[in-house]
Amino acid sequence: MNAIIKTGGKQYLVTEGSIIFVEKLNGAAGETVVFDEVLMLDGKVGNPYIDKAKVEGVILKQGKNKKIRVFKYKSKDRSNRRTLGHRQPYTKIEIKKISK
Repeated sequence: MNAIIKTGGKQYLVTEGSIIFVEKLNGAAGETVVFDEVLMLDGKVGNPYIDKAKVEGVILKQGKNKKIRVFKYKSKDRSNRRTLGHRQPYTKIEIKKISK
């Protein structure tokens, strides 16, 4: 059974047993999370969501991605140069159950 869920402003194609990395959600490792914004379920498209459909998963890990470097500068001006870094937090989830 395939489903497309929406969380954190993004859409994810999931099946039972799949592992996904989503934007950070509240909760600790081992807790259950339920996604009720199901956009598609086995080829049936919702308007915008499918009623009474939900996807259940278990939080495996809370973490941060690798650091990205951001370099900002103004051309022809030697004094306005700076380097910034950013690590985006994520939640690793294993999909356990897809129900209608």
